[in-house]
Amino acid sequence: MQKTLRLVALFLLIFNIAQAQSPDKIIPLPSSFELTKGTYKFDGEPKIKVKYVKNDCPEGYYMKISPKGITIQASSETGVFYAEQSLRQMTRNGRITELQCCEINDYPRFSYRGMHFDVSRHFRSLDFLKKQVDAMAAFKMNRMHLHLTDGAGWRLQIDAYPRLTSYAAWRPYEKWTDWAENKGYAEEGSGRAFGGYYTKDEMRELIAYAHERHIEVIPEIEMPGHNEEVMAAYPELGCTAGECGDFCVGKEKTFEFLETVLSEVIELFPSEYIHIGGDEAGKGNWKKCPDCQARMRAEGLDNVDELQSYMIERISRFVESKGRKIIGWDEILEGGLAPGATVMSWRGISGGIAAMNMHHDVIMCPGSHCYLDYTQDAPFREPASIGGYLPLAKVYSYEPVSDDMPKDGLHYLKGVQANLWAEYIPTEAHAEYMYWPRAIAIAEIGWSRKEDRNYENFRERVLPVLDLMHEEGYNTFDLANEYGERKLSLTGISHMGKGAKVTYNQPINPNYKGAGEGTLTDGIAGGWANGDGRWQGFLTDLDVTIDLGEVKPVHYVGATFMHITGTWIYMPQYAEIYVSTDGREFKKIATAYNDVAMNCPGLILKIFDTVCNEEARYIRYTARNKSIDGGWIFIDEIVIN
Repeated sequence: MQKTLRLVALFLLIFNIAQAQSPDKIIPLPSSFELTKGTYKFDGEPKIKVKYVKNDCPEGYYMKISPKGITIQASSETGVFYAEQSLRQMTRNGRITELQCCEINDYPRFSYRGMHFDVSRHFRSLDFLKKQVDAMAAFKMNRMHLHLTDGAGWRLQIDAYPRLTSYAAWRPYEKWTDWAENKGYAEEGSGRAFGGYYTKDEMRELIAYAHERHIEVIPEIEMPGHNEEVMAAYPELGCTAGECGDFCVGKEKTFEFLETVLSEVIELFPSEYIHIGGDEAGKGNWKKCPDCQARMRAEGLDNVDELQSYMIERISRFVESKGRKIIGWDEILEGGLAPGATVMSWRGISGGIAAMNMHHDVIMCPGSHCYLDYTQDAPFREPASIGGYLPLAKVYSYEPVSDDMPKDGLHYLKGVQANLWAEYIPTEAHAEYMYWPRAIAIAEIGWSRKEDRNYENFRERVLPVLDLMHEEGYNTFDLANEYGERKLSLTGISHMGKGAKVTYNQPINPNYKGAGEGTLTDGIAGGWANGDGRWQGFLTDLDVTIDLGEVKPVHYVGATFMHITGTWIYMPQYAEIYVSTDGREFKKIATAYNDVAMNCPGLILKIFDTVCNEEARYIRYTARNKSIDGGWIFIDEIVIN
């Protein structure tokens, strides 16, 4: 079948992202293209012929631009739609009336190319979500993952449980950070009730809007943890052993609630997948809850991990009985993976690899490259964030296929997803700023071939796109004026202690040992991220001794520490500096105190140092941890001059 389309009828998307006449400027980069002789000139609206043909990829398309006109071939409306998005970019949405002749064969590398929206921590309007759908569609992304429920607020109308939206959707604190410190919920319509929820009609409107742009909306109903808001509205669903945010797996009322909620969700959402969370469940109360213990005995379960697996498997069977599949975060591997479950691997890639080896589908979204809640530029120039540093270049460097994946199981790797958790992102403008352009990098990773990707080329293509997004009202990161990595980490540090032997009087934490025992005197400063291999982390006090090899005059000793409240990294209470000529008798020469408040947001670097006039071979440097359960101190280099 053939038909003629007018460019202005290309699904009437409002987003002018086009930027060039040639297919080598398209984002995501096409699978293959060949420039041919001549150009196609048109006055007004070009005529486009569309032909539907059978092929193995419903999202793929073939487009030929010749001096006589434009032809699109695809096996589905989705393929035609993606061809139109490429054409819109080439014509700058109709601004360019002369195109380089070419032939484009284009199809996605992965079938799942998603973006995650945390609407629980901070509620987002329907208009905001639609606006992001427009941008997603322009870059050929096809899954919108909505994190609808969490302790900070329930965001979806459920007819059978009205208190979820009349009470659990509202809190007396606008910002999540304030709520996390004080907790509590509010009645809808009360004086200080912040939050909101989507009615079923509103959600149907979003689902239809996304469907027109070939995007599937995936709901997430969190379980068994992160459910403080549910317990506030329906306390009978919690353990009798005490207050917590985990569902009581021992009570049948819990499963009655979840199955009723999921039935309404499945009726509303036509998506292939239903996300059931599964991450970060505390499980502590399960060990002492009589109902949970009775369940474990009845089912022959040895530990609480197996109890969580029991719950996930039971929910999975229910969801499958409705003709759907479940996705869960990689914690659902603990205690045994439910048959048919798809794993979303966020704690690195090991969970995804384990699932692939078990013949389960996997979506890769490792925090190291896909968590957009980390700052994207130098923290002193950026809004407060949960911490970490994830610039566009690092996002784009992510390669989903690794050497340790099973070669005969790569078909289980379905795709990638950009995640944005909103604890420290209260406004929609801030959220938009964090998504773009990093989500564009995820879009190209999911669509384009590995061998065709090059960051400098990508950056050149994306810069004009950001200008056009800004014109359309998107609040994007200013990539053109990016500050970049901490300059000291790029230039190195030359000092008297460089290369000196370090003795650790407290052991290095194996999870954050940097480059090993030479990290503190290797002359390499840490960057903006604590996990960059240049910082060392300690859950204990820091206590090290540096051997200069011989007695030398010492006039300065100092070290830089990191503070990121969102990741439990704090400044030490104080640092003490000692000197010795023989390594046995040490003299304290300074105590440097902290003046950074524990709740200070964002990433902060502070030097704890002293100026002195000493003769020493050995320098002992200690730092007192704040003794908070789970609190870290991070140090990069001890400078001695």
